[in-house]
Amino acid sequence: MTSELLDRALIEEATKKSGLIWVEGPGTPARALWHVWHEGAACVVGDGPGEQPLPGLADGVPARVTVRSKDKGGRLVSWTARVVELPSGSEEWTAAVDGLKGKRLNAPDGEAMAQRWARECRVLRLEPTGETAPLPDGSLAEPPLPTPVTTRRPIPAGLHRLLRKKRRRQG
Repeated sequence: MTSELLDRALIEEATKKSGLIWVEGPGTPARALWHVWHEGAACVVGDGPGEQPLPGLADGVPARVTVRSKDKGGRLVSWTARVVELPSGSEEWTAAVDGLKGKRLNAPDGEAMAQRWARECRVLRLEPTGETAPLPDGSLAEPPLPTPVTTRRPIPAGLHRLLRKKRRRQG
């Protein structure tokens, strides 16, 4: 019983303090998601235009959540969650969205984002089942997921000199 309480406390504290969680749904690779901890679960919003994708996460399916340390970036705990999709407009949905609005950076529509989320997005609760995974012995590093995004071209040859001049003038 004490071990279960310690695991729950670790899950809650680590998830509350972490800015990102890595969530892996059935048959999908882990993705970094921003979230908010609300009433005993991690809440996420996504699958709408301009929002984070939530592939493989559906109502009632299990998911694996990995929480990293905010300061060092290392893995703190991995836990199993049950995914619950909140019906838009419900009391639970409204309470979760109130917390999520404060965490959403650079929203294109400001205060109207809650209405957009109600129309176009899904809000999910990732409820801990109490099961944690042991920490791995080795690295679990994987290559990045394929993306249509490309890297920038090399910086212009003279840019470093311009930046150095600017620093000298400020100093």
